[in-house]
Amino acid sequence: MDIGIVGASGYAGGELIRLLSDHPNFNLVYISAGTNAGEEISSIHPHLLDFGTRKFEETSVAGIDKCDLVFLALPHGQSAELIAKISPKVKVVDLGADFRLASKSSWEKYYGGTYAGQLAYGLPELSGNTELISSSSRIANPGCYATAIILGSAPAIAAKLIDASDLVVVAASGTTGAGRSAKINLIASEVMNNLVSYKFGGAHQHTPEIEENLSKLSGTDVKISFTPILAPMPRGILATVTAKLTSSNTTEVVHGIYEKFFAKSSFVKVLPIGSMPQTAATLGTNKALIQVAVDSHTNRLVVSIAIDNLGKGAAGQAIQNANLMSGFAQDLGLNQTGVK
Repeated sequence: MDIGIVGASGYAGGELIRLLSDHPNFNLVYISAGTNAGEEISSIHPHLLDFGTRKFEETSVAGIDKCDLVFLALPHGQSAELIAKISPKVKVVDLGADFRLASKSSWEKYYGGTYAGQLAYGLPELSGNTELISSSSRIANPGCYATAIILGSAPAIAAKLIDASDLVVVAASGTTGAGRSAKINLIASEVMNNLVSYKFGGAHQHTPEIEENLSKLSGTDVKISFTPILAPMPRGILATVTAKLTSSNTTEVVHGIYEKFFAKSSFVKVLPIGSMPQTAATLGTNKALIQVAVDSHTNRLVVSIAIDNLGKGAAGQAIQNANLMSGFAQDLGLNQTGVK
């Protein structure tokens, strides 16, 4: 299949190029960027030396329509206008937020601008989503925080182990999650040796995305209190999810429920009891690592989950979705071993 990437000069775009260059069934024929069009790919992504003097192309509908499938790795709010012009014959995985939400009012509250509607949600590990993704030609790739938090919460919510109306989440992310645009708070002098919360008090835009998808699983309204933290590292997410248990339980029982829930997953691994997820163990991969514990002192479930925000949180998951859309095995081209 002939594949394209729009917005390839960003961090997620660069990771898509890296992963797709080794994919056995995807031929990367179109690599475009906005203001970086005409520049050599390796000048923006110096680790992609194998692309030699190949340059980013200009973004055009004509270029996109030559592809069988295209990834849109654009800033939020830019995909909707473009996707409306793309030929319906071209499959699309949108890594932006434009089509993730079912609620128009939530979009207006957290993102602003015109609401574009919703596409099939590309988190294959949720019940029924594999079939939905496989039968769809347009997919909304989940947000990075949303991926980690939904995966960490889904087994407990599906088994009705917890009070789904009161999830508390604290999650730290590397700086690439904020995109490539120059910002003072993201320069090395500000980030290094420092931790800071941001979008404090429930203001993070992934909140409604998480609540909508977990509510479908629960059958009741799910509410989360989410505090994101900027961590002094380039990539990775470590999320901690806690919630009140609906009845007394043990770590061993809950651990077994999580193992059963993800038993068929190629990418989500519930670690042996006593082993903790580390962001370094996920770097460069599409894996999610999970550990659970029951805090008997407060009768709360505690879940720790680590992903690479550019892997399972963006490019890796987008390729997982593209594989499903194209009739390939989910893990085709995604068997990378973690780098520590």
